[in-house]
Amino acid sequence: MKISATIVTLNEERNIARAIESLRCVDEIVVVDSGSTDHTCAIATRLGARVITEPWRGFAAQKNFASAQATHPWILSLDADEALSEELEAELLTLKQNGPRFDGYSMPRLTQYLGRWILHGGWYPDRKVRLFHRDRAEWVGAYVHESVRVNGTVGGFHGNLQHFTCDSLSAHLRTLDRYTTLAAEELRARKAEVPLRRLLIDPAWTFVRTLVIRRGFLDGSQGFAIAWFAALYTFLKYAKARGELNG
Repeated sequence: MKISATIVTLNEERNIARAIESLRCVDEIVVVDSGSTDHTCAIATRLGARVITEPWRGFAAQKNFASAQATHPWILSLDADEALSEELEAELLTLKQNGPRFDGYSMPRLTQYLGRWILHGGWYPDRKVRLFHRDRAEWVGAYVHESVRVNGTVGGFHGNLQHFTCDSLSAHLRTLDRYTTLAAEELRARKAEVPLRRLLIDPAWTFVRTLVIRRGFLDGSQGFAIAWFAALYTFLKYAKARGELNG
């Protein structure tokens, strides 16, 4: 069993080395870059990745394009701000030795936010299918929150996929603005109704669910920030979909 790792990038010079250096267990690394103006491509090339430049197609389409460029049919798909833990790497090496029993494999994703590993608030284990046979799986999702759909059976790993997300509140705000615009576009494309009551009630419910019901408060001030941003995300998504804010 040979595995090709794929990463899609745009101006990821702060993250790309960590991602590539964690991929010691794979047989090939393919980076598909959509026009970086920083040193992303140079760093990836220096670390042994095969870099392909491709205009941005959208999250799912870009990742499916990356899968198609790989030499091997088994694909391990990472984002540039992710990395394999040592435990997950060991599990992948064991799988390569023994051979696959499933068509895809999920793994828990552990996120570091503002310098703290987040274990509550619905952020963990946050299992993601990231290893799959490309003939039996594909990325889906036209706008945001893309995911892998497997036409077959799915197994699971125990080791964490580490996710190094926002390291500042201002970075989180920039990400939130971009993603709520995409989410609003998706709602409009589906012609989904967004009544005023959702704009008023859902953000408050999201805050309570994240902070209290899902015990986000156990993650300290970071957990409070996550709950607040989750509520703001909900509000902005609906407000932009209603056309009440510029998207």
